[in-house]
Amino acid sequence: MAQEFWSGAAVVTGAGSGLGAAMVERFASVGMAIAALDIDADRAQETADMVIAGGGSAIAMGVDVADRAALDRAAQAADEAFGGCNVLCANVGVQNFGLVEKLSEGEWRWVLDVNVLGVVNTVTAFLPLMRQSGGERRILVTASSGALVPGARLGAYTASKYAVMGIGETLRIELADEGIGVSTLFPAGMSSRHIESSALARPGGLSGAVVTQEDIDVMMSSRNMDVATHVATPEHATRNLLEELAANRRFIITHGDYRDDMVERLDDLVAAFDRAQS
Repeated sequence: MAQEFWSGAAVVTGAGSGLGAAMVERFASVGMAIAALDIDADRAQETADMVIAGGGSAIAMGVDVADRAALDRAAQAADEAFGGCNVLCANVGVQNFGLVEKLSEGEWRWVLDVNVLGVVNTVTAFLPLMRQSGGERRILVTASSGALVPGARLGAYTASKYAVMGIGETLRIELADEGIGVSTLFPAGMSSRHIESSALARPGGLSGAVVTQEDIDVMMSSRNMDVATHVATPEHATRNLLEELAANRRFIITHGDYRDDMVERLDDLVAAFDRAQS
């Protein structure tokens, strides 16, 4: 995709490491200014410093996406620094493993507050800035391969990513007439700090751990996953991101070997629909 397509500023949540940091690198590589947002302000600043060291323009802020007021302040800062927002990546997500029947109400609320309301807060805080920005505009919301092929012990996380998928598809319809494209991203497993960062972000009042080895073993077995094909680096996962966003793709799948399982699930849905018509 021609570099001249990309201009203005990109805002990325979860930019302190992993997938978010890799997204920042892609946007910075085509000359976009960067607003790196993360609950870990120091890591957000490290990402911004990386962009600046490469000759780019960047700011960083420590932001909890469950806090709408914090995102409003971030939008104001991006406006003051760059005068607009052309790409918005609502990329934050926390994981909490466990049997559905065993997860506490607090664990459910934490995951849904961050993963679902965090996307809503991010989009609603930055939409006014996007609307006043010239040039191409894109929103990317990060769902998960778990929304396409669910697995055991990931009930809260999977439910949240189903919701993110629904938010993304609805936004795509609602913003089409304004020329703002919306894509939903489906990353599979990655070699990143996702488990570690989820544990660090976990509210102090919640008992237990984010994940146990048994949870991981059961989840992997339930999804018939091969680590060699399902787990990749964030850099690999974002290799086609610029082209896919520029083309305004409805869905973007990053990697993973689960096509047959996904098609089997879709076939079951089609068959259920056909039975209803007979």
